Amino acid sequence: MAPDRDGSPDRVAVLLDTNALMIPARFRIDIFEELRNLIGAYEPLILNEVRAELEGLARGRGKDAAAARYGLMLAEKCTVVTADDGVSVDDRIVSYAKAHRCMVFSDDRALRNRLLDLQIPVISLIGKKKLDILRR
Repeated sequence: MAPDRDGSPDRVAVLLDTNALMIPARFRIDIFEELRNLIGAYEPLILNEVRAELEGLARGRGKDAAAARYGLMLAEKCTVVTADDGVSVDDRIVSYAKAHRCMVFSDDRALRNRLLDLQIPVISLIGKKKLDILRR
């Protein structure tokens, strides 16, 4: 793996959920640049199920559908991973993050609270302007 701009070969794994990929279209924020500024070198990850959720939303109409279509383009920059446990997408995100000890980028309050209860760091949008790391 190539070193980051500071010469570190270590990259932080960040699992993105569906709404994280829709943030750029809604709030005009470059999430990849913001993540780089916040944590340095990182590897963006998504689950197959997140991609499927975006595809389903993208078939609709309106602002959410447009944001989902943009999110699908951003998803191309991410490494697709799989999680075996869980019924819902959120369950799979929690399972993967717990098993692989990675950060999760989500703006979903319920998911964020579940992750924080498990001591998993969460990156979230603060004030519709910037990203921050939340920990308990």
